[in-house]
Amino acid sequence: MAKQLKLFDAPSPYRVARPESLPMNREQLVRWKDSIFAYQQTVKVTPPPQQTTLFELATTTWHQPGEIDPFVLPSHSSLFWRQASLAEPLDSSNQGYLYFILDRSIPLLLYVGETKLTPNQRWQGTHDCKDYILQYIELHRRYQLTVEVVSAFWPHIPPQKKILQQWERHLILKWRSPFNKECWQWWGKPFGS
Repeated sequence: MAKQLKLFDAPSPYRVARPESLPMNREQLVRWKDSIFAYQQTVKVTPPPQQTTLFELATTTWHQPGEIDPFVLPSHSSLFWRQASLAEPLDSSNQGYLYFILDRSIPLLLYVGETKLTPNQRWQGTHDCKDYILQYIELHRRYQLTVEVVSAFWPHIPPQKKILQQWERHLILKWRSPFNKECWQWWGKPFGS
């Protein structure tokens, strides 16, 4: 069976070639993280030109998605959904949340998500990102690399699903967070099944 070619498969300076067999070796993991870090620093330091769209992002009266810097938000444990003290980590009065999974050791933004539930409620039960986090931490420990996975929350957004999803997608594509499936084209999927 012939493999279909991709018409727009332009090389990216941030793409890391990696073998299909996992786990990654130590050098591959370090190179993978360094590439993501290099890209995210360009976004943090000099925002890329804004692409115009046919549909404008929904706004609130006081914030825009581009204002959010996940790296300056207060952090919580990466296992926040298990902690009784964080059962209601934020005001749950009829608002939406954006949540972020970060590795503060380098720093990297690993995942962006949204919910109308409290963040704790959203992560109860099955969530693929939980597995990615555990595999990511385990691989770092195997190679004796520093890792500090934390969560952070942005509560200043209305709970309308359309707005939450638009803001989430904007931030995923802006930061190219590697645990989000939209970004696997750049970073691969080393921590998923």
